Amino acid sequence: MTDRLRPPDEGAVQLTITFFYYRNLAQAMRFYEEVMGFTLAIDQGWSKIYRIGDGAHVGLVDETRGMHKAMVDKPVQLCIRVSDVKAWYDYARARGVSNLSELFDNEGLGIRAFVFDDPEGYQIEVQSATREGA
Repeated sequence: MTDRLRPPDEGAVQLTITFFYYRNLAQAMRFYEEVMGFTLAIDQGWSKIYRIGDGAHVGLVDETRGMHKAMVDKPVQLCIRVSDVKAWYDYARARGVSNLSELFDNEGLGIRAFVFDDPEGYQIEVQSATREGA
């Protein structure tokens, strides 16, 4: 029998960060602080890391310094699970976020959700589960 190779520290991860790349970092920071209500957790100068929740973070990177450039097409979505999607929808509508969808139900996934765009076009989905285990 061969030993299975295990990740270091048994795979324990301290936090996760999804990085988005921006042409206008200051505008993105204002959006994630003032609209989304996220707290700056790590300030690396040209990279700002915001806490979303238990170990989950989003990193905003100045494209002139980061590993990637901001692109027009954004084939990535930031999805946030909340307890009251209707309250978040009302809040997002009051804030006048860009490209706000209607609330929708996805029976197959067991969610109620809506989407909108951040200042440079990254799509954010906010959702709540409509059934146990979804």
